[in-house]
Amino acid sequence: MKNRNLQEIQTYQFKEGLSLQIEIVNLSNLYQQHREMITKPHRTGFYHIIWFEKDSVKHVVDFKNIDMTSNSLLFLNKDTVHIYDINSDTVGRAILFTEEFFCRNVEDAKYLKTTILFHNLLSVVNLSLDESSIKITRYFELLDAEIKSASGNFHELILQNLLHNLLLSAEQILKNQGFKEPEKGADLDYMVAFKELLEQNYKKQKRVTYYAKSIGLTEKRLNLATARILGKQPKHLIDERVMLEAKRLLAHSTDSVKEIGFQLGFNEPTNFIKFFRKHNTATPAEFRELYLK
Repeated sequence: MKNRNLQEIQTYQFKEGLSLQIEIVNLSNLYQQHREMITKPHRTGFYHIIWFEKDSVKHVVDFKNIDMTSNSLLFLNKDTVHIYDINSDTVGRAILFTEEFFCRNVEDAKYLKTTILFHNLLSVVNLSLDESSIKITRYFELLDAEIKSASGNFHELILQNLLHNLLLSAEQILKNQGFKEPEKGADLDYMVAFKELLEQNYKKQKRVTYYAKSIGLTEKRLNLATARILGKQPKHLIDERVMLEAKRLLAHSTDSVKEIGFQLGFNEPTNFIKFFRKHNTATPAEFRELYLK
């Protein structure tokens, strides 16, 4: 029997019918048109830059409450599970765009996969704006105007350049506010390659050997890279990713514990239960019960 409190994760792709895969949406209009959809757990196949212009709200991102203050930006990677504040008609705007839109060449793809805004390896980026951040708000206006113009031979290139400049400006503000970016070099490159490979294979591959070999490293070298960048071993990061998906499925699906274990690559339900309890103290069933209270 389906639990009435359980809210399944809905997955949405970019809106069909747009000539380019970039859009700026008004949050007030979004609430009016899609309140039921956005205030439930959902993930999208595209990136978000959400500007909360007025009022303080709570935005839930993968079981974490993010306190968004007035005039702040939230950067969400694609496929992140999030929920808008059901108790607030948020005033603001959001830039939505796909990887296909932004990545015109290899350098664009590398930037999008490594920028600290969407790939902060420690937390979700929540950026407070002030009077010195006027450049960011100006880029919102320029992007909106260019999207509405929808004309000219360089229309797409102008949009991509404006978006890129907005991201670079936001990175600079974040650094000025004290954020310490991981040092660029081989360790960071290996870490990024490992995280990307992990996202693609965590359900089937849970051995550090597989990831090290796929990247062309020894286990010792991969251990060194992740320890220097995150202070964690690769096995810890693999287990964290599996646990995140396990929690998502337990909290937001009607699948049984046995079915979820199989989806995550555990051939025996008892192995999944032992794994989950090792990393959460509660069993999968206990976690689901506590979350749905």
